[in-house]
Amino acid sequence: MNIEQIAKVCHEANKAYCETLGDFTQESWDKCPDWQKDSARAGVKFKLDNPESSPRDSHESWLLHKQEDGWKYGPEKNPELKEHPCFVAYDDLPIEQKIKDYLFTNIVRSFVDGK
Repeated sequence: MNIEQIAKVCHEANKAYCETLGDFTQESWDKCPDWQKDSARAGVKFKLDNPESSPRDSHESWLLHKQEDGWKYGPEKNPELKEHPCFVAYDDLPIEQKIKDYLFTNIVRSFVDGK
């Protein structure tokens, strides 16, 4: 599988997980905006380039990617204002949000280990 395919799987898993939390705001991969796809692709590339990286490292890479794109902290995700409630240090994330980093990194790892 290539980065695009793995990113799609990660995105769809994140969408499903968010729905278990009552968050139905995520669009499917085919309907989500390019900035979301770019974020997923960057996350996959980071994990592939850094196979020993942890979920914490993944979150820090996500933060850097978002910061470079002009995002900042906001109480709700707002793409127009480029605000996101997870734009905080890993230790300040609620456990439900940390689980998303674990899911993402382990999905990517599964594709690498499954070769």
